[in-house]
Amino acid sequence: MRAKKSKQTIKSKTTDSKSGKFLIVGIGASAGGLEALELFLKNVPEKSGMAYVIVQHLDPTQKGMLPELLQRISKIQVFQVQDLMKVKPDCVYVIPPNKSISILKGVLHLFEPVEARGLRLPIDFFLRSLADDQNEYAIGIILSGMGSDGSIGIRSIKGKNGIVMVQDPETARFDSMPRNAINSGLVDIIAPPAKLPSELIEYLKHIPLVKTNLSTEVKDKSAFEKIIILLRTHTGNDFSLYKKNTVYRRIERRMGIHKMDSISTYVHFLQENPEEIQILFKELMIGVTNFFRDSAVWEKLKEKELPSLIENLKPNTQLRAWIPGCSTGEEAYSLAIIFKEIQEKVYPNSGLSLQIFASDIDNDAIDFARKGVFAENIAPDVSPKRLNRYFIKTEEGYRVSSEIREMIVFAQHNIIMHPPFTNIDFISCRNLLIYLDTELQRKLIGLFYYSLNQNGIMVLGTSETLGLQSHLFSTVNSSLKIFKRSEVNHNPLNLNFPSSFTRPGIGNIENNLPDKPIMNIQTLADQLLLNQFSPSGVLVNENGDILYISGRTGKYLEPAVGKANLNIFAMLRPGFQSDFAIAFRKAVTNKETVVLHHVVIGTNGGSLTLNVTIQWIHKPEPLYGKLIIIFTDVPKTANEKPLKKQGRKSPATAREAKLEEELQHTREGMQNITEEMQTSQEELKSTNEELQSTNEELQSTNEELMTSKEEMQSLNEELQTVNAELMAKVDDYSRVNNDMKNLLNSIDIATLFLDKELNIRRYTNQATKIFKLIKSDIGRPFTDQVSQLIYPELPEDALEVLRTLIFIEKQIPTKNGRWFSIRIMPYRTFDDRIDGLVITFIDITEMKLVEDKLLKMNQENRLLIDSSSMVILKISANWTILEFNTAAETFFGKKREEVTGSNFMKLFISESLQKQVEDKMTHLITKKGDADFKMKVIADGNKEINTTWSINVLFNCLELSSAIITITKNEQS
Repeated sequence: MRAKKSKQTIKSKTTDSKSGKFLIVGIGASAGGLEALELFLKNVPEKSGMAYVIVQHLDPTQKGMLPELLQRISKIQVFQVQDLMKVKPDCVYVIPPNKSISILKGVLHLFEPVEARGLRLPIDFFLRSLADDQNEYAIGIILSGMGSDGSIGIRSIKGKNGIVMVQDPETARFDSMPRNAINSGLVDIIAPPAKLPSELIEYLKHIPLVKTNLSTEVKDKSAFEKIIILLRTHTGNDFSLYKKNTVYRRIERRMGIHKMDSISTYVHFLQENPEEIQILFKELMIGVTNFFRDSAVWEKLKEKELPSLIENLKPNTQLRAWIPGCSTGEEAYSLAIIFKEIQEKVYPNSGLSLQIFASDIDNDAIDFARKGVFAENIAPDVSPKRLNRYFIKTEEGYRVSSEIREMIVFAQHNIIMHPPFTNIDFISCRNLLIYLDTELQRKLIGLFYYSLNQNGIMVLGTSETLGLQSHLFSTVNSSLKIFKRSEVNHNPLNLNFPSSFTRPGIGNIENNLPDKPIMNIQTLADQLLLNQFSPSGVLVNENGDILYISGRTGKYLEPAVGKANLNIFAMLRPGFQSDFAIAFRKAVTNKETVVLHHVVIGTNGGSLTLNVTIQWIHKPEPLYGKLIIIFTDVPKTANEKPLKKQGRKSPATAREAKLEEELQHTREGMQNITEEMQTSQEELKSTNEELQSTNEELQSTNEELMTSKEEMQSLNEELQTVNAELMAKVDDYSRVNNDMKNLLNSIDIATLFLDKELNIRRYTNQATKIFKLIKSDIGRPFTDQVSQLIYPELPEDALEVLRTLIFIEKQIPTKNGRWFSIRIMPYRTFDDRIDGLVITFIDITEMKLVEDKLLKMNQENRLLIDSSSMVILKISANWTILEFNTAAETFFGKKREEVTGSNFMKLFISESLQKQVEDKMTHLITKKGDADFKMKVIADGNKEINTTWSINVLFNCLELSSAIITITKNEQS
């Protein structure tokens, strides 16, 4: 029962019960992959609820035996893929030989490979289709193999929120594929192949496939915002305006890797491990891109949109483009290539140039893009013609040619916080807006409108729209998301991107008041008394905007006609607006309480007398700066009569008394207005003086800025001149570097360049045949390198040359029988400074073999000559004795050592006969073959003997006689 429950738990984590979708695992393997696949499948549970598709580099000429080999150790059924085979859970599917495989709606499709055998990348091909078809239900696993196949595929899977796992390179027979995948920074789990299934299942326990609905509210908002703050503090980037669902899912992914169920626990983990913050930042910065992505968009741009944009430009001008969120640069290089093709085909002599500003928030991605070197797996996205035309094949892969690289400026740039690029003709911002919330999307669209020139083109991702900003652009192609800046000038909202957390604006003041207290008898009684006996009033701010109304104020206030306006001045009933305005201004200015007595207002066809109290609030603190306006009714007295004053005539009628009272109020109002006007005039005079002073300062600042502008222009011209000189120097350096590289490779001499510490600075290709050198060995001590040379004194000799500056040359053998002439010389710079060593290794194996052979022949010749009983001499063309055998020593009475190198004529021919013998022998040595002649020689005991000689003439490669061998035929006394 326990086992059954465990299996059911695994399946619930890997299958969506509502949609019926399940996880599909794409497994890529190459050389040495069979062993890793067996270890992996041996540990896959029988009911995991997942399907497994294996893509391996197979020999296209051999029958596929992989399914049979894997079925022997697998607990689940293994199939060889057939066209249109539907994928089912708890099954293994194996690619057949000489096929490419793809997936669409859960159905596998087979293709005939069109690439050359060495250029096929079937793992990338399948993983990319798996990501597009299954989205977050896709899992990519890279096992042992050579090359970089799979690196692009796992990038697509990560972009769709899938999972990426890699075999630990230390356990791989060939670690090139796993290491390339790990170097991409996209891997979730690294483990030996036997542990990968359990690691995956454990990961899914913490991050289940069926997610909760995050669109309503992120769980534990406080912890989530703390993570945002930590990211902002350590990376300088604010993710508060990113879509919370996206950010939270990436956080969940990291929690699953560390087996954490609580986000608050992960917050503590981030605080204690700052390196995890950088990893999370990289996780959020995953960019899915490749060359000529969405080929239909590039074809449309090449055929129509870019040519029409270029057509409107003047000759010898510059087209400016901006690619925000460029990631590793493929989009920017694609645009540069398209522009170059258009220019060469349509506008070859226009003098137009392209300047691309490619920006991204991720500095590592920008550094990668700047190098312009991409792995060989870009071949499926770039045609062979473009590869040959715009790329250079190197040991690391394909390097972008200089004519394309020079069009692009890569820069780290935060589009939310940093100023935008302006005067842009073309913007490509694809698949960036989908990660941002609606407010930020709206601001960025307005920003792009601001950056673009009139009729400039903007391209968005296939899943992105303009939203409420559609009036700023006209649609060129709705399906490809190509837009053009509207010809009518609009005024988009003021764009202000905060560099810190966006805080909500201050709402109504009641939100800041204490929570409602718990009701009791005292509270209810107080509330009843307030309702019955407290005056009516309103709480306003300094501008008269009503914040709170207490009691019934309908007798004193009424809504204004037109648009709703909750301002006290607009809602006052007729009768005392002017007196109220004066009193209100006085209360605000003096921060005091002002009371208006016996104010008469009209209400509902009658009149009403009241007192109005305007009180500036000092306490409590939350209400400081507000004003409370209290309306108090004044009851009328029925028998009230006007008072008579002595010495003054009483008013004749009540109307006159009323008019006199209004006149008095008017006079007081005029007096207050006059005082306020005088105060205002004094303040305006003071303000005017301050403005004049400020204006003078601004004029001075403007003059300084003009001077600075001129200096900047002059400096800019100098910089342009220096830049031109530097460009020329760079070209010269590149040319010299190429010449030196070709020279070193052409002379076929292994050469090592070392610094003063004997670290490797540079080496030629031939040196790799002696030392096991790779590119990463540059900078390492050459003494750490293993070689076949039998030369243990090499380090000591190198240090001796550095000390004495006298070169050393030796002939050294190797363990496999080769010989090298090794010369160690000081490395001298142009200013005659010693900056290391140059060690050359000249292969003299053939010369040594010839030398040994010649020595052996000489020894054999000497043995033969000495064993002969005949007198044998070897004489050069100028009569020098080269060889003298034992019989000759007896005949002439002289030792070989005495006569070797001596002149034969002077030693053994009498002086009177020397001329005759020389002439005769000179005649004979010009002819090939044998000749006999007689001559008288001085033998042992200074006896002159008549002898007969046989002469054999030898010729060298220049057809000149080099020696004469004479052998006595007979001898006469």
